[in-house]
Amino acid sequence: QGHVERGLPRCLSPSPRRLPFADLPPDVDSRAGPALRRRRVGRHNRGMSVLRFENVSKQYPGGHQALVDVSFDVAEGEMLFVTGHSGAGKSTLLKLIHLSERPSRGAVVFNERNLLRVRGGKVALHRREVGVVYQDHRLLTDRSIGENVALPLILRGTRRAEIGKRVRSVLERMGLGHREKALPTQLSAGEQQRVAIARAIIAEPRLLVADEPTGHLDPTLSAEIMELFAGLPERGTSVLVVSHDLPLLRRMRKRVLVLDHGRLVDDISPQDLAE
Repeated sequence: QGHVERGLPRCLSPSPRRLPFADLPPDVDSRAGPALRRRRVGRHNRGMSVLRFENVSKQYPGGHQALVDVSFDVAEGEMLFVTGHSGAGKSTLLKLIHLSERPSRGAVVFNERNLLRVRGGKVALHRREVGVVYQDHRLLTDRSIGENVALPLILRGTRRAEIGKRVRSVLERMGLGHREKALPTQLSAGEQQRVAIARAIIAEPRLLVADEPTGHLDPTLSAEIMELFAGLPERGTSVLVVSHDLPLLRRMRKRVLVLDHGRLVDDISPQDLAE
């Protein structure tokens, strides 16, 4: 069998029903290499990109190849998903975007700036433009909801009056205006995740990245969180979500990048997703 069927779970493998993963043309081997991947990614190039991976590879000490020659772009005002099996390279991809890791080869370009040139104090400036939502929320449990959400603005030195105004505004958008003084432990899992999103977007980042943001939520709460994400691009924030929730990916009908053993093996447009 081909590389894709061997590397991905059965639910991600090609089938006569055309499940929306790894559906490379039947006459092309999935290991065809960079030329094929660049051509498939190229069909998504639409004007200005906020993020671009250019033949990016990441090798860790000991020889483990986390990413191999990965190329794709994220357009301004776009929402898309990244999926793949455990160990496919999804977490490494996010770390490269957030400058927690550096590529071994290739270039990660954010807002037309090669991140290899971003060093020292400029790293913190870059991270202000990239909001991050984690699966485990990472809220400060001894601080109120309002104080958690305000943190990015406090670090920027924003005036106190402006901070209060923006915190109240974003909490209202998240349906949490009445919980500003509550502690995280007094909130449900879904409410905590909305607080994490509020904290990530309050500084109006160019890009929001979310790592399995619905992993611990039931389907109803997952749908609510995705609805919040889907509304961000019209406000100027592009959204990249890592998820292995296949029903969710089908339901959202957004572009999907598929990683397999560090390689980008498919780049699926919304129109190509199977029902």
